[in-house]
Amino acid sequence: MQPEDYILNQPIDRQSILSAIHNIIIENDKTIKPVVEPMMGIAMIIYKDRGMMKYGLASVKKYMSLHLLPIYGSKTLHEKYEALLAKASFQKGCINFINEDEMPATIVKKLIKDCSPIDLVKIREDYLQSKKPKHKK
Repeated sequence: MQPEDYILNQPIDRQSILSAIHNIIIENDKTIKPVVEPMMGIAMIIYKDRGMMKYGLASVKKYMSLHLLPIYGSKTLHEKYEALLAKASFQKGCINFINEDEMPATIVKKLIKDCSPIDLVKIREDYLQSKKPKHKK
């Protein structure tokens, strides 16, 4: 299934916001490739950077979710957007919302622009490298 098909299979009142967020992500973060895959037991659009999830967009029974790994690792970004998107429900690395009023496209665009330069693959590689034992000479 393609991301556009995923969006068209959602309730009609959600299609506009899901489509807007999807387009914001693909237009403002050129590092990602969107695919529809299961995560946490549900199908969603997963936006991958070199095979690693960076964002996820899901529509579940009572709300929609935008998963953002960059805010999971950035207290500054998390706090900034928690204040700007005060009507939405923030978790550690995702934002749950029920409509466009809770997730205005103008703020989502700023959020993705702030997240897009964050290289999660490099952060992971640096972390793994720091865990390798140091060899004594």
